[in-house]
Amino acid sequence: MNSILPSFRDLPSTPTFTAAATRPPPSKASAPTDSPLIFDPTSDIVSSWNHVFLIICIMALFIDPLYFFLPYIGGPACLASDASMGVFITVLRSMADLLYLINMLMKFRTGFIAPNSRVFGKGELVMDAREIALRYLKKDFVIDLAATLPLPQFVIWVLIPTTRNSMTDHANNTIALIVLLQYVPRLFIIFPLNNKIIKTNGILAKTAWAGAAYNLLLYLLASHVLGAIWYLCSIARQFSCWNHECAREHASRTVACIPSFLDCNSLKKPERAYWVNVTSVLTNCDVSNQEVDFRFGMFAAAFTNDVASKNFVVKYLYCFWWGLRNLSSYGQNLNTSIYIWENIFAISICLFGMVLFALLIGNMQTSLQSMTVRIEEWRLKRRDTEEWMRHRQLPEDLQQRVRRFVQYKWLATRGVDEEFIFKSLPLDLRREIQRHLCLSLVRRVPFFSQMDDQLLDAMCERLVSSLSTEGNYIVREDEPVNEMLFIIRGQLESSTTGGGRSGFFNSITLRPGDFCGEELLTWALMPNSTLNLPLSTRTVRAVSEVEAFSLQAEDLQFFAHQFKRLQSKKLQHAFRYYSHQWRAWGACFIQAAWRRFKKRKMAKELMARENSFYYRTSGEEDGYYYNIEDVEEGSVDHQDMDSAEGTSTSGMGDSHNHPQLGATVLASRFAKNTMKGSAVTFVDPSADALKMPKMFKPKEPDFSVDRSKKV
Repeated sequence: MNSILPSFRDLPSTPTFTAAATRPPPSKASAPTDSPLIFDPTSDIVSSWNHVFLIICIMALFIDPLYFFLPYIGGPACLASDASMGVFITVLRSMADLLYLINMLMKFRTGFIAPNSRVFGKGELVMDAREIALRYLKKDFVIDLAATLPLPQFVIWVLIPTTRNSMTDHANNTIALIVLLQYVPRLFIIFPLNNKIIKTNGILAKTAWAGAAYNLLLYLLASHVLGAIWYLCSIARQFSCWNHECAREHASRTVACIPSFLDCNSLKKPERAYWVNVTSVLTNCDVSNQEVDFRFGMFAAAFTNDVASKNFVVKYLYCFWWGLRNLSSYGQNLNTSIYIWENIFAISICLFGMVLFALLIGNMQTSLQSMTVRIEEWRLKRRDTEEWMRHRQLPEDLQQRVRRFVQYKWLATRGVDEEFIFKSLPLDLRREIQRHLCLSLVRRVPFFSQMDDQLLDAMCERLVSSLSTEGNYIVREDEPVNEMLFIIRGQLESSTTGGGRSGFFNSITLRPGDFCGEELLTWALMPNSTLNLPLSTRTVRAVSEVEAFSLQAEDLQFFAHQFKRLQSKKLQHAFRYYSHQWRAWGACFIQAAWRRFKKRKMAKELMARENSFYYRTSGEEDGYYYNIEDVEEGSVDHQDMDSAEGTSTSGMGDSHNHPQLGATVLASRFAKNTMKGSAVTFVDPSADALKMPKMFKPKEPDFSVDRSKKV
């Protein structure tokens, strides 16, 4: 045992863990660490690339029909090919092919959702490079490869130069055939890509204008392709006429006409110059000649307007206009001949135009109408409201208030149902959105600025936006209060009559940052709060349009139960300081105390005047005058009175000194007692007019009871 188990001294003091020991074993679904980069099909990179590649595909579809404009009439009865324009189109086509190749490489490195795992949820993402490659090779590789191959470049720069005996018409037909064959897989790529973008993002275009522009672009693409095909068919029809007349001349042996004369490469040959002077091909294939048997039908406009001999820009714009006009009118203005392929082409234009107009233009109209769908819904709701008010015969003032509210709600919300949007989001996301929308506005309320962030976050979750128009009553006096309102914009008028008592009225203006309905907070903080809601002590009316946040009664009770910080003394003092109910009570309390002080002061002054008048009249009768203040303070004693009596009556007889002195002492004692009694029992009759109706102190919760026990 000792030889097998290591001793404690051999073990390290701190255990060390190697990477191999802590690394979990790789799962089968996970890719090895040295595997190449694999993209998530729902990532932003893949989504952005799909949008970019969709535009590239559409532009590539615009490039390919440009090959149809290469042939032109280069002289009398001969065709030529625009080599410089061919080089330019080839460069554009090569750039598009390179982007198609990059898209193929992207598909080899883009994961996919396993189809058998979509039973529940999003499904399992497969990130294994081998499985991705096998799936792509079996599904979309052949179509992408057919769309990526540079076949027109190969025909122009390799196949045609090696064929020495080929003429211009044969080369044009070959290029047209290759382009049309390769146009099918390139067109087929767009629709699965369109569906993939919609499946990943839910929408193809983020805005209605982008969706309308996309559908209009597809319609213009169809017009572009139709105009290019019409131009190529016009050239082919003209060459067919030349070839037919040349073959007839050669068969009649009147003029030696060979097919090589119809190629502009033979313009410098002397025999062709002789042939042009004697041949009837130019006359019999002239569109303006009505006596010929050959009819150009709908292709005549290409030669009557000399489109086939103009430069590239002129003939492209004319052909594009021709395709757009006939595609929009379903080919109703086309004058066809009895040529079978011409009639098939006209029928295809009519059917194709109806399908595209119903599909693409219909989608574009839907996208544009989605921009005004809210306005249309609001117009219908407003019309229904007007009909309802007329049917119920509401007074004109009520109708005006309803119209103002509907108009103000539209300006504030633009017809968006915010509650429906919030309910469809997860809780954490709703909390973050509410915090972003409400926190900065809630902090404007001074009462909320005293709270911590946790309590503010909880309040932001329960706050509900409230809109009120001018003249609306939020709550009336003596009615139950069911919400507490915090003003963000606008003004409210808050007034009270003190419970309906006569002679009392108090009115204040609530501005942004103020709140009303504080009776509800006092009720929620009471430990023994009942189910009955408190009654409002004030009437609150909107002076202007008001935007505010409201807290319902059950939300305030929830905060009172869950957050003990609402019961802190600091928060209580802040509530009393910013509460207009407490401010009104404090103002009335100070005013009542001041009026009581004034009443006592006026009573004292009135009593002083009466007593002064009494002593003045008594002193005049006895020959003495006493100061009323000395009498009230008792500073006139018997010795002073005796000396005063003796001094004032020194000229009189001795028989009258003793009775007058005794009467004076008795009068002074009586006056002193009378003043003491009047200070207690005297009531001024005029003081009734100074009385102020009593305003009761607002209720405050009793925090002495432990709320946690109740809960």
